[in-house]
Amino acid sequence: MEKYIALLRGVNVSGKNLIRMTELQQLLAGSGLSEVRTYIQSGNIVFGAEDQSCAMLAARIATAIETHFGLKVPVLVVKQEELRLMHLQNPFAGRSDIPANRLYFTLLADRPEAAKAASLAEGNYLPEEYVLQERVVYLCLPDGYGNTRLDNNFLERKLGVQATTRNLATIEKLLGM
Repeated sequence: MEKYIALLRGVNVSGKNLIRMTELQQLLAGSGLSEVRTYIQSGNIVFGAEDQSCAMLAARIATAIETHFGLKVPVLVVKQEELRLMHLQNPFAGRSDIPANRLYFTLLADRPEAAKAASLAEGNYLPEEYVLQERVVYLCLPDGYGNTRLDNNFLERKLGVQATTRNLATIEKLLGM
């Protein structure tokens, strides 16, 4: 049994795409996922399943949500161990000049094409910093996520892949569940 983490994008934000996490937890447990647990109201789910592709699990969860709640919600699934490795490889982790509450992880559904990744590198985003590695964009945002140019919509347009962002505290909580 593998441990996975599903991250929903755009739920329970500003009164849109309202999904009660307890109801979602019951729905997913009823669909055959095991040990389903949610964290806060923004669509963070830890669960167990037989070893399957993350894309298949994401499609399964998205279909269940659309069928039950009538909502089309982007779903990104990652193995818990893959997320743990992303956390360990955070290039900003050892810097004492960066407060932990200014560090974010934007997880990508797929690895972006090299040309698109290069186009992102052409921009000047200072004082914000980012590092793109495989399927994650590590962000250091001195003015916080609410004021960044490097938000999900921007990164999706630039990189051509689905993205969702979580702060460092949420990533650490999900790894501890």
